[in-house]
Amino acid sequence: MTRSLEIAAAQMGPVQRDHSRGDVIQRLIALLRTAHDRGAQLVVFPELALTTFFPRWWVDDVREADHFYETEMPSAQTQPLFDEAARLGVGFSLGYAELTPQGHRYNTSILVERDGRIVAKYRKVHIPGHDKQEPWRTFQHLERYYFEPGPDGFGVWRAFDGLVGMMICNDRRWPETYRVMGLQGVELILCGYNTPIHYAPDPSQDVLQGFHNALVMQSGAYQNGTWVVGVAKGGVEEGVDSLAQSMIVAPSGQIVAQALTTADEVITATCDLDWCERYKGTLFDFARYRETQHYAIITTQRGVVTPPEVVDE
Repeated sequence: MTRSLEIAAAQMGPVQRDHSRGDVIQRLIALLRTAHDRGAQLVVFPELALTTFFPRWWVDDVREADHFYETEMPSAQTQPLFDEAARLGVGFSLGYAELTPQGHRYNTSILVERDGRIVAKYRKVHIPGHDKQEPWRTFQHLERYYFEPGPDGFGVWRAFDGLVGMMICNDRRWPETYRVMGLQGVELILCGYNTPIHYAPDPSQDVLQGFHNALVMQSGAYQNGTWVVGVAKGGVEEGVDSLAQSMIVAPSGQIVAQALTTADEVITATCDLDWCERYKGTLFDFARYRETQHYAIITTQRGVVTPPEVVDE
């Protein structure tokens, strides 16, 4: 008897600036229904799924962008998604911009169980980009202007008969993200992303975006014995070409399903959560093999400190 979970990655094509919340919700519901028809029990939606990727624009006052944020979840506009998911008995993960009553702005993802309950919330920790307008860019990447780092770290929750964690976009590039969850026994990590193909600080990386996207999720999955589901909002959105290539990665590091388009697309995989133990109990048996006395630098030092130069006498 295995703990088998049918998971769908619900990739989205572009959400343009003039698309309404209602339009987007109907797209999400359509993806949800397609996933349900294929037997999915959990559907993973992208980062900032409800809106266009608004950090590509500068505004003089961040409050000018308040209409992109959610002040409650569910809201009157998003409730139909919750209702349809509960009716179908399908859970989901959804990324959105959150504005709290205290005025904090987070890049957030929630996990909703099959009965419609919100069972977990994660706020993005590794915020990329810049916090001031940089006119030399063809488009801005102002996440550090629009969002603050999540204060809660990387949680793992008991849900969907397993141990589930979440991360968002840039988090997937940092090995610490996976390891902190791995040390909590995570068996399934859900990740939404919006990744522009053009990387202004170093355009030589543009051609490697797909390779790097797969590399980090495959290595994170393997080194921590966990499933990883990475789901994109891709295609040309407001003139910016973004990576798609949504994928489901096994604890072995193998890609078991991958999107073929840059549009709205559902891919599914049957994920055996017990497969994780093959790696957690052998090569990556943390309790047996980790040598924590040598790792202090990881949490006590933030930037790079090089060894002292040797001076010849």
